[in-house]
Amino acid sequence: MTGSAVMENVRRYRAIASLCRQSAAFRPIQRDSLQAQAAEWEERAIAELERYFSSSAACFR
Repeated sequence: MTGSAVMENVRRYRAIASLCRQSAAFRPIQRDSLQAQAAEWEERAIAELERYFSSSAACFR
């Protein structure tokens, strides 16, 4: 996967996480669930970046 595709995925994952956090602010009954979902999307973004950079680093060895 190219660097631009990875960054687009990360941008999307973080946007979804942001929407979950915003929704949590206005839906107190669902707050815990929405915050957990936001954390999952952030973890996906971090994993995507880690995968990309670890494979990039392997190319330079």
